[in-house]
Amino acid sequence: MISDREQAAFEAGIKLGALYHQWVGTPITKETAASVEKAIENSVSLQPHVTAITVRLNRDMMTENRFGYSELAGSMYEIRITTRVGDVSCQAELKHENDYPMMRLTDIDENR
Repeated sequence: MISDREQAAFEAGIKLGALYHQWVGTPITKETAASVEKAIENSVSLQPHVTAITVRLNRDMMTENRFGYSELAGSMYEIRITTRVGDVSCQAELKHENDYPMMRLTDIDENR
């Protein structure tokens, strides 16, 4: 049997992985970044077990191509997500570290 703790961790990880691949390549500019951040937050927050999500995109990494926009890259993400299953709350993050977008669990609390 899978525990609520294991399920909460799975939910956080699967949502970060899906989010990462779903949005990479999206046309973006520094001017549209806030609306893309909000769209990602609104979309992911609809999914089961998500209780909070914060998305920030590194605008310094956005360089315009000849058509006037950049493409969203995984290295631009800084995301924090919280999932809840039963009495267990799990926090995870996705952020750029050492030239790679890393995903990790940051906290699991069985009393939240």
